[in-house]
Amino acid sequence: MDAKINAYDRVLAARANDRNMGGYYLSRMIDDFVELHGDRRFGDDGAIVGGVGMLNGTPVTAIAMERGATIEERIERHFGCPTPEGYRKALRLMKEAEKFNRPVICFIGSSGAYCGIDAEERGQGEAIAENLFEMMGLKTPIISVVVGEGGSGGALALGVCDTTVMLENSVYSVISPEGCASILWKDSSKASDAADALKLTASDLYSFDIVEKVIDEKDKSPEEICSDLKNCLVEELKNKQTLTTEKLLEERYNKFRKIGAC
Repeated sequence: MDAKINAYDRVLAARANDRNMGGYYLSRMIDDFVELHGDRRFGDDGAIVGGVGMLNGTPVTAIAMERGATIEERIERHFGCPTPEGYRKALRLMKEAEKFNRPVICFIGSSGAYCGIDAEERGQGEAIAENLFEMMGLKTPIISVVVGEGGSGGALALGVCDTTVMLENSVYSVISPEGCASILWKDSSKASDAADALKLTASDLYSFDIVEKVIDEKDKSPEEICSDLKNCLVEELKNKQTLTTEKLLEERYNKFRKIGAC
């Protein structure tokens, strides 16, 4: 990992207009993918793409946050900010994966949950909270990959897992640097200082043992990054599938209990 790049430059890289999001990696890693739609309560959400397919010959459920490529797609997908229907769709697919003993792969890349009043009316906070609760006890391996900007509870709703992987130029934080600067200093122009204070880069979070794997991006093509990530996922799944359900859940619980311990 290149530690010379400052934290806010990592944030800008994670937000870059041409950066590949979850749908890119899903489409190139998961063979024979069949997308499934709807939360069976209200509707579908294009900001979360999910379904079933094969990862190196292993049946998996894959779920990805996606913002779209064109301006029309991005408007339709709320620029990758999921609504309650997206989180409930994701949970429906995860519970299905548990039933059929399929591992779950999540690709995270969103500045946060969609904050429209209609989303709040349909239970945005409750949908996120239910995902956190259910994923902690899901009886099948879960691997989450932060591929871009992972913002607040909107990202964490797919981030309760057994192994957290981050791409080198991705970030993962409770709040955006601009939001943090506005609260601490009443000045969003101090976002760079806030980014340093938040310790939101992959190298920071790896040093705190919050993430287990970091995929280097320096001097690599998207295809090479995708290949390295796929190899990492295959190896991690192989390790997790050797564990008993009781051991899997115990390690997942301990992973999150130790966060913040000194």
